[in-house]
Amino acid sequence: MSLANRSLTAIDDLSNEEIEAIFFLADEMSDSIREQTEVCRGKLMASLFFEPSTRTRLSFEAAMHRLGGNVISAVDIGATSLAKGESIADMAKVIGSYADIIVIRHPWEGAARVVADYAGVPVINAGDGSHEHPTQTLCDLYTLKKERKTIKGLTIALWGDLKHGRTIHSLAYALARFGATIHFRPGPGLELPEHVIKKLTTEYTGRLEKYDKLDGALKGKLLPLDAIYITPSVPHQLANIPDVSVQVELKTGLDALYVTRLQKERFSTTAEGKELKDSYPVVDKKLLEEKEFKETIVMHPLPRVDELAHEIDADPRSMYFKQAERGVPARMALVALVLGDRKVDIAKPKAPPTPKIDYPVYKRDSGVRCHNPSCVSTQATETKYIKPEFKIVDLKPLTLRCIYCEHEVHPPYIASLEWHEGKIDTKKYHSADSRWVEKIRPDNLIIFDSEKEAQAQGFKPSHYATGKE
Repeated sequence: MSLANRSLTAIDDLSNEEIEAIFFLADEMSDSIREQTEVCRGKLMASLFFEPSTRTRLSFEAAMHRLGGNVISAVDIGATSLAKGESIADMAKVIGSYADIIVIRHPWEGAARVVADYAGVPVINAGDGSHEHPTQTLCDLYTLKKERKTIKGLTIALWGDLKHGRTIHSLAYALARFGATIHFRPGPGLELPEHVIKKLTTEYTGRLEKYDKLDGALKGKLLPLDAIYITPSVPHQLANIPDVSVQVELKTGLDALYVTRLQKERFSTTAEGKELKDSYPVVDKKLLEEKEFKETIVMHPLPRVDELAHEIDADPRSMYFKQAERGVPARMALVALVLGDRKVDIAKPKAPPTPKIDYPVYKRDSGVRCHNPSCVSTQATETKYIKPEFKIVDLKPLTLRCIYCEHEVHPPYIASLEWHEGKIDTKKYHSADSRWVEKIRPDNLIIFDSEKEAQAQGFKPSHYATGKE
């Protein structure tokens, strides 16, 4: 298997073995970083950063220059044709004809996927809204591997803004896959989104347990524990006794504390952001004196604001500047492999990989749309060519997952493409809670956001339109 000519829009685009291969090459390149200038000679990277960035943008550009390639860039939507109403797809086609690889950061969730669909060259997601940031996760995992020698069996606390932090979402998925136990410790009102929880609990091999009853014991000393993802690497007997396993986890301490800032740019109002800022937790010298953190390394994707005290910069447990430094060789390795200019052996899985769930796909021009206002599929310039597309991840209740932003939709009404003899009086719609949700084949299913939408398409209410059978 090769990474050549592949895009990276989400961390699950890479297998564990492919990630390990990237780390192997990153180690090799970091030992001779000034000797890599012929690897990508003559290649061109388009660096498109439509949200502010320092480390990610410059580390990608530094990586390309270190590899002997060149960079063209755009860093302001207002200075591009997107500001004139150009679609992302058209932009991708044009820039794909200029460059050999595209790195993009964009505020719309799923934008990187659209660029990858239309560019015709490899595309790397450098952060799309609150969705994912897969290359930051590569840097995070690389640091864990360098400092702890392994990822499997580690206990990692994710701390702060778990709701809007795209680095958190990508990292949580990767840690679950690598067999780490995860403590979720959100700031007030900043818990992990439900669609992220749903994915963790249905598509990975561990188990997520919520422990609200522990909040009282932890307040005043540590940030309240919202949930723990129990890895299968925990002894079988322990993993099946939730209360016992949590108590053991709390006593054994943490291998790493991953801190994130309040993502104030994701809030709709300044007042909302200020209220959360006032109660946002701070990691400082006093906190790290707690027994739980004695051997804990402190990580942060940066930039920091007020959530990480400068007084701990000199503490040998602080790893955030090393994380940033390691971003260059990690991204050098990724770019070289994706462009096909370097090859490494990718190990065969030591155990059969967890099979991906083959969810039915729902894709129609009308009926139901993603409800996330930040999703690329809801933007006026993109709806001209993007059809709403979802994975049907559950039937009870009916749950759709947007393929672009992964937010979930719970639509209330359904119908079938097949109705008796095609007569208009038998063209009926039903409640999504009725028995029909399991009887209609996915390829015949029609889903509606409202009764008005169903009736606009000529459907009439059935006996099952008002609720369960």
